[in-house]
Amino acid sequence: MPEPELIRNILKQNLEAIGRIERRFAGIACANDFVSSDEGLDRLDAICMMLIALGESCKHLDKITDGGLLSRYPSVDWKGVKGMRDVLSHQYFDLDAEAVFTVCKNIFPN
Repeated sequence: MPEPELIRNILKQNLEAIGRIERRFAGIACANDFVSSDEGLDRLDAICMMLIALGESCKHLDKITDGGLLSRYPSVDWKGVKGMRDVLSHQYFDLDAEAVFTVCKNIFPN
């Protein structure tokens, strides 16, 4: 089992990433808001980076805790969080703004 301090630091980083996503998603009313201006595209890029970081972090937490931490919270779609990271990381130039909008809207309603 890793040091509790490491886990706390990772969770703190995750909370900061979530806060950044919430702030950047504020005012986005539809997927088109992401792609209709440079500012929207910048927000989309920044949100995607934080979603990638969250997914990677969750994979890391799962690994260092031998699956013991995330499994304590079955109501969270951990597979979805990690899967979103994979999609964004490997298919970035085929990014679907509608999919990112839907994820954000479901998790961070304005």
